[in-house]
Amino acid sequence: MTRNERLLDQLHAYTSQDEAEALHRQAMLALLEAGDDAFSREHFAPGHFTASCYIVDADGRLLLHHHRRLNRWLQMGGHVEAHESADAAALREAREESGLHDLADILGGIFDLDIHPIPAAKGEPDHAHYDIRYLARTDSPDAVTLDRAESNELAWVTLDLAAELMPGPESARVLRKIDRVRRERSVL
Repeated sequence: MTRNERLLDQLHAYTSQDEAEALHRQAMLALLEAGDDAFSREHFAPGHFTASCYIVDADGRLLLHHHRRLNRWLQMGGHVEAHESADAAALREAREESGLHDLADILGGIFDLDIHPIPAAKGEPDHAHYDIRYLARTDSPDAVTLDRAESNELAWVTLDLAAELMPGPESARVLRKIDRVRRERSVL
């Protein structure tokens, strides 16, 4: 199964949590079904797939990094490498940006979907990231290591503080989902 087929299957099986996420899901399906290499970093119109990972610990805290280029607090994430699946890319990026090597995917599938604009930089035009998001847990939160090439800072925060640091409806949706997983599955 190709990574496009794998992601198509995952997107078809995924249930969106609100209207915005449902629209993102439909746009992602259309991008995959267009047949282009929508994982390529050079696919700018309308954009390309990325993968990210929200990392939580046993105390219910969320790890955020202050992104160097975007100057914002975000989850870990980035581009999908050649022949890499979105879920593998999310965990790889999370390990690289956090220094945590014991990350375990909590849900075994997509956690959230978001499409967001990326400003022009480094010779690239404005484009969109079609972000496939996952949720992972660590049992060694003190092992975080800052990668100055990626982040200005790393911080373990409560969900309330995360809401202040990452305002916006897409972040509010994610934080509600994390809280629901924490309550329903007792995995955090």
